[in-house]
Parts: sequence; C-alpha cells; structure tokens
Amino acid sequence: MKSHVTFSKNQRHGIFLLSLLIIVLQCVYFFVDFSGEDIQTNKAEFVKFTNEIDSLKAIELEARKPKIFPFNPNFITDYKGSTLGMSNEEIDRLLNFRKQNRWINSSKQFQEVTQVSDSLLNSISPYFKFPEWVTNPKTVKSSYNNSYKTKPKTFAQKQDLNKATAKQLQAVNGIGEAFSKRIIKFRNKFKGGFIDDVQLQDVYGLTPQVIDKIKLDFTVKTPRNIQKINLNTATIDQLVTVQHIDYDLAHRIIEYRNLREGFKSFSELLKVKDFPLNKIKIIELYLQIDNTN
Repeated sequence: MKSHVTFSKNQRHGIFLLSLLIIVLQCVYFFVDFSGEDIQTNKAEFVKFTNEIDSLKAIELEARKPKIFPFNPNFITDYKGSTLGMSNEEIDRLLNFRKQNRWINSSKQFQEVTQVSDSLLNSISPYFKFPEWVTNPKTVKSSYNNSYKTKPKTFAQKQDLNKATAKQLQAVNGIGEAFSKRIIKFRNKFKGGFIDDVQLQDVYGLTPQVIDKIKLDFTVKTPRNIQKINLNTATIDQLVTVQHIDYDLAHRIIEYRNLREGFKSFSELLKVKDFPLNKIKIIELYLQIDNTN
C-alpha cells in the first residue's frame, strides 16, 4: 500500500498544480458571466417578412407557368392539345370531327366531341373564343329579319359575287371587315372564283342566315369553268380532287359504285358510309353522271 500512496517530490508538485488549476477554473466558471445579450426579435416584422417572401415565391411560380391566350377550340393542333393536357385520343376525336367540316360552337359541345374530363374543361374553357355570330346570335337574327322586309332583287339587279370587293360585301347586314376578307380570300383560292353560290357554305363562320342575306344582293354571274368528272368512271385520284372527298371516302364511293353497278343519281351518294350529307350540293358541282361508258 505504501507504494501506492507515496509520491515523489515532482509528483507532489504536479498534483498541487493540477489542483490549483481546477480551483481557478471553478472560480472563473462561478464568478465570470459568459452569457451574451439576449437577441430581441420583432415577431410582427418577422411574420411580415415571411409573408413577403412567400408572395414573391408564388409570383415566381405563376410566372413560370405556360401562358394561355384566348383561342378557337376548332383549330387545336396536336401540339396545342398536348400543352393543354389533352390525351391523344381526345385530340384525335376533335380532329376527326373537324375532318367532316363540322364546327364546335360551345364548351358543352367541345366536351361531347372530345370527351375530356370536367376538371380539364373547367381549366381551359375560360380561354375559348368563338366567332361573334356564335356568342351574339341575336344581332345576326335581328338584322336577318330586317333584310327580308325589302323586295327581293332580280338576277340582273344583283352584283356578281366573283367580282365583288370587300367594301361592297360589307354593305350586307352581318358582314363586317373580317367576314368580307374571309369570303374574298376563299374565293381567290380558286382560279376563276366561285362556281355557284352554294360554295359560301365553305366560308368559316357564315351561318345559313348570313348566306341568305348575301344572296339577296350577290350571286355568281361568271362561274369558274371546270371539267366535270364522270362519277361512274372516276378513279380514286380523280375523286380526291373534289372538295370534301378524301381517299377514304373516294374508296367507299367506288366500292358502292361497283356493288350497285354504277350510280343512277347523286342522291345515291348519301347512302355511302360517312358521306358529308351537308356538302352534297357542293360536291355535285364537280361531278356528272354518265351511264353510256
């Protein structure tokens, strides 16, 4: 035991210095104040600053979202449809509907054709922009009724639709600058202009009422010369040159013709599958029925 409790002189000095150091540190710990000043925060200002940061973040996120401008849903392309969130099937339904030369005139009809969900319709329908004659039909109807109070003009009194200027067309109630330019642009697509008044049906936005008003003052006096196609001998390549006839419809027309051993009248075309019934009069302009061949 003596060897464990007996220390040399140097060891005793070391123990003394260690004890002294411990005592000094304890005194410093108890008698010296190391605490700093308490930081005071203004809770109201802090909340205000936090809200400002959050609002700036929200503005930045909103700015990064793709901008949607008013548009006519009849002209949605594959790319436009995908950016709006439409599926490929929904876009195809719309494009197939338009291929029949039919038009969508309301948000409800858009959903019926494309079968989009209610949530998607609610998000994009506020941006739908339809022509004025769709959104304000009362004005068109009123002017249409007033136009029939005058005595109808004779053929000689009417102006030639193939020579009419935009300014002359604007004299018709319901035809503004946009419609008059659209009519002339469509007319100029064909060298020689219109073949018949019925082709006005192909001008986008013209309702039957507006077309009737145009025909009160204008008619085709100098029709475009065309070489009519014999419906009973026409090939597919010949038929597709006719307005509103594509390759699928041309193929079905020839199939029907072969089964029936030729057409006897244009009304038989209405029995062909998916034939555009409302365009029969326009299609007839390019065809003839000759059973001699």
